[in-house]
Amino acid sequence: MASTSGTSSGSSLVQNSASEEELQVVMDQRKRKRMISNRESARRSRMRKQKHLDDLRAQVAELSKENHQIGTNINITTQHYLGIEAENSVLRAQVGELSHRLESLNEIIGFLNVSNRVFESGVAHNGPIEPVDEFLNLNAFALGFSNQAMMASSQMFQC
Repeated sequence: MASTSGTSSGSSLVQNSASEEELQVVMDQRKRKRMISNRESARRSRMRKQKHLDDLRAQVAELSKENHQIGTNINITTQHYLGIEAENSVLRAQVGELSHRLESLNEIIGFLNVSNRVFESGVAHNGPIEPVDEFLNLNAFALGFSNQAMMASSQMFQC
């Protein structure tokens, strides 16, 4: 009996050690599979991050280009605005000058109307009455009016 039990105990040790080795092999295989799976997962994660980074860089480049175009459009629009503003200043100055001339001409017409009424009514006055044509010629030069077009430039009105 002792020999049987010794043999069975030895074979159970062999079986235990064989099953432990098999268990170890199985665990090592699982560990390797897990390690490979983790590596693959990390590789996919790095690829996703790289793709996201590449997408963000492309978006930055596109937005930078769009920003530059908008800046160029703003500069062009600002130049147009300044040109139109200068032209408006010139036109305002011309309106002012023409309004002043119109006022002066209306004063002359008013004075002529009064002079014509005095001349037609025969009211006495001191000195001879000048002809209307001579009066207009002398007073037009005296007031500084001329028939030349007035010119103004945008440079006169820029600060």
